Amino acid sequence: MLLKNRVAIVTGGAKGMGRGIALKFAEEGCDVVVNALHIEGAKKVADEVAALGRKSLAVKADISKNAEVQDMVAKTIKEFGKIDILVNNAGGVTGAKGGNTDTANEEDWDKVINVNLKGAFLVCMAVIPHMKKNKYGKIINVSSMGAVSPSVSVLHYHSAKAGVLGLTLNLAFELAPFNIYANAIVPGPIETPFWDALMPPGPDRDAFFKALSKKEIPLGRMGTPEDIAGPALFLASGLSDYVTGQIIYAAGGQPLSSHAATFLSSGNDGGNDEEAQSQK
Repeated sequence: MLLKNRVAIVTGGAKGMGRGIALKFAEEGCDVVVNALHIEGAKKVADEVAALGRKSLAVKADISKNAEVQDMVAKTIKEFGKIDILVNNAGGVTGAKGGNTDTANEEDWDKVINVNLKGAFLVCMAVIPHMKKNKYGKIINVSSMGAVSPSVSVLHYHSAKAGVLGLTLNLAFELAPFNIYANAIVPGPIETPFWDALMPPGPDRDAFFKALSKKEIPLGRMGTPEDIAGPALFLASGLSDYVTGQIIYAAGGQPLSSHAATFLSSGNDGGNDEEAQSQK
């Protein structure tokens, strides 16, 4: 088991990629703290972790609020005594009225930056002292393809996710002497509950995914949460003990594709931000 006797916090763990990562870690022997904005979703995944024979803890916390982050970390230490792995997966654009220069505003900018960049910063700052104490830690930050190769303009979200990459590189540089690793994953189009808010499941969505896969993804298919959980497991385990400060593109070949963006032609303003709703 690659994560035997390890303890991980997975933010935004109630569904989608966060859930996939939490369950993958549990399968490999890891005890998991499942964070979400809504305790019901966190408890459901925590129960799934327990069913795999691992200890689990569900914690409701808004990662953009330092007091709630500190409480989450305190509960983790009380329950498990340590934190070996942090997966900063939580994020979102819910409530924003738009994202380009015609629709973005200061209020939405602050809201989206707080959740997606400040939130990741706050959780890192709360966890790092405990990792330093144990002289070990693996930090995995989830970014977005829009941070490096946008197919639609979502200024606040993509800027925040680009900031996550900068945060990752700085953490890797600073924390290497403490045996603490920091890496990032950039997901491509992943089939998760994010899409439900854009288009209900059914023939139309199936046709859209087929067109998206053909036009934008060299591997020719949508990704799954398990496609992200695999790289996360690599970065969380001893398999990556000489890997820090790296960005892994788990995107079916993107951003190598030179095809025109499906979203731009369809008028959909969701972009490739399929991971954005992981905390919702």
